[in-house]
Amino acid sequence: MPALACCVDAAVAPPGYAFAGDSSLPSPVPFTGEPPATNGASALPTGEHSHWSPARSAALYRIDGWGAPYFSVNTSGNISVRPYGKNTLPHQEIDLLKIVKKVSGPKSAGGLGLQLPLIVRLPDVLQNRLESLQSAFDFAIQSQSYESHYQGVFPVKCNQDRFIVEDIVKFGSAFRFGLEAGSKPELLLAMSSLCKGSPDALLVCNGFKDADYIALALVARKLALNTVIVLEQEEELDLVIDLSQKLHVRPVIGVRAKLRTKHAGHFGSTSGEKGKFGLTTTQILRVVRRLEQAGMLDSLQLLHFHIGSQIPSTDLLVDGVSEAAQIYCELFRLGAHMRVIDIGGGLGIDYDGSKSSESDISVGYGLEEYAMAVVRTVQYACDRKSVKHPVICSESGRALVSHHSILIFEAVSARGHDSPASSLGLHCFEEGLSEEAYVDYRNLSAAVANGENETCLHYAHQLKERCVDQFKEGSLGIEQLAAVDRLCDLVSQVVGAADPVRTYHVNLSIFTCIPDFWGIGQLFPIVPIHRLDQRPGVRGILSDLTCDSDGKINKFIGGESSLPLHEFECGSEVVAGGSGKYYLGMFLGGAYEEALGGLHNLFGGPSVVRVSQSDGPHSFAVTRAMPGPSCGDVLRVMQHEPELMFETLKHRAEECGLEDDDGMTNNGGGSPISSGLALSFHKMPYLVVGSSCCMMTNSSAYYYGDEDNCNGGSTAAGDDDQWSYCFA
Repeated sequence: MPALACCVDAAVAPPGYAFAGDSSLPSPVPFTGEPPATNGASALPTGEHSHWSPARSAALYRIDGWGAPYFSVNTSGNISVRPYGKNTLPHQEIDLLKIVKKVSGPKSAGGLGLQLPLIVRLPDVLQNRLESLQSAFDFAIQSQSYESHYQGVFPVKCNQDRFIVEDIVKFGSAFRFGLEAGSKPELLLAMSSLCKGSPDALLVCNGFKDADYIALALVARKLALNTVIVLEQEEELDLVIDLSQKLHVRPVIGVRAKLRTKHAGHFGSTSGEKGKFGLTTTQILRVVRRLEQAGMLDSLQLLHFHIGSQIPSTDLLVDGVSEAAQIYCELFRLGAHMRVIDIGGGLGIDYDGSKSSESDISVGYGLEEYAMAVVRTVQYACDRKSVKHPVICSESGRALVSHHSILIFEAVSARGHDSPASSLGLHCFEEGLSEEAYVDYRNLSAAVANGENETCLHYAHQLKERCVDQFKEGSLGIEQLAAVDRLCDLVSQVVGAADPVRTYHVNLSIFTCIPDFWGIGQLFPIVPIHRLDQRPGVRGILSDLTCDSDGKINKFIGGESSLPLHEFECGSEVVAGGSGKYYLGMFLGGAYEEALGGLHNLFGGPSVVRVSQSDGPHSFAVTRAMPGPSCGDVLRVMQHEPELMFETLKHRAEECGLEDDDGMTNNGGGSPISSGLALSFHKMPYLVVGSSCCMMTNSSAYYYGDEDNCNGGSTAAGDDDQWSYCFA
């Protein structure tokens, strides 16, 4: 162990190890504290920085696996968006870093002044996903001579954002693409949106229903929307029959079958005989008899089932579709006017690029294989029973919207093991050591000279424990304890036992922005969006802003417990804007995350921009920009009243004599304190990274903002809302 032995005077040959009470050994020579040159935090196999390439980064982060055909690494080392998938031309590719710089840049420099974190929505990718799904089914139907057609619906629970839903209705109008709702507010937004869609588009009403829900669905039918009420519980049927008669509307009814086929993965908990939703075969037969008695058997036209999200293989898919197709044929035989088989969701996406059917976060098929398996299975079952081929419907939400949304956030600092100072400061601490701790220190010196790694670690650990005990008893000072900590850290680093993983602090709330990671352990690809032409030098985990130990990401795709990352490089030309900013992106998160996010620590949602491909100099145009919720917004969600809160604080400031001190005002808008307090309610809860002090100081308070703020720029909240306020 020459690297550590150099810290000890080699002339003092240790004759052995000491025990408490043994004074035969010479005093140890203290460590100098000079840290040896190590690369314990190396993220990758050895290789020169100059030999690194964007292609190697693409392989390292599996971008060609989970990102194809929409994401790649360009020659500048930045993530590039291919908005039209494999049909994207080179000049149509969009540099993601340029979007971030445009959106977050100061208004004085032509930016939009939005604060991160940021969701970038790409409607061109969304349209390509929808068209690709439709094309996959069209090809399967044509190649198999299937005698009906496919028309999908988007389950709005995946993402209820107005513009996403409106885009899907618009992009899918030519394909009769519809919507699925699972609650009354979802039904209202689906009804409103489909008024601008195809008249043949399905409006599938799922979920548990009361009289209000069913009445609303029947009204939708009266409004000439192609509405289907899917029975999730047998008791819903009586409500449908009764209300349809009162409203004088003939309903179209579907039943959700509870299949025996079970999805064994995490997302299969709603499948199988003990699943949460659907009717058993016995209940389905009772529904048929009840409809027949009411003279409404012709209203039963749709069979729905759901194996579970993220179906991993086409074998499982075929098994479930086969069982459902038999139920469909039996309902036809019993006299129902069956027309549609709704195969539900389950079309998965490959989150880790492994194309594995043995994983909860991957799938062993593509769109074409999925569509072909469904069409062939339904066709085979119907042909055997001489049943007319039904319209095939799917509720493929995750596969539609996941790719088109990217969450961008910034790493603000990093923490790893402390680098030992030039001197460990051990020259004065020996006097305070207990006899046992002093012997451990002598034995550690002897083990260093002998080059015995395991023994070094043993005595370093033992020394540290004894010193901690002394500190708790009050017999050791904090300076001495810190010196021992540095010594033990140095020993661990040199012998290779130190944890090389650093903690990168990110300007984000995992509970708000990536709730599925915290809630169910869902993994998403997370990648630096720039500097991918450089070799990442460290490995790290991500820690968010919340005061919660669960607010961290320490599991990544590929079974990794850390992520290859780059060092911070303040002032370098290779980082965004030369300011040392380090941006990360979470991809494939367009489904569920925004709706599920909470307000832990009152961190609200991110800013959102909508970006379309254009023929401009950077190949993109920001068509919509929305700042994230302000502090006042999130306070209102929890029933607080920011206006009253401000008045209370302003009154307290007056009582403390802080108002109108020295007669100074903020641009004529009141005293600095009251103005600062008011503006604080308008700022986002997230950190303003890279803020520098400017403006005046007054009454032990000062304003701070970024350079643009000092020059009169502003955030989207308003011209005067860019200032934050803090006490000195």
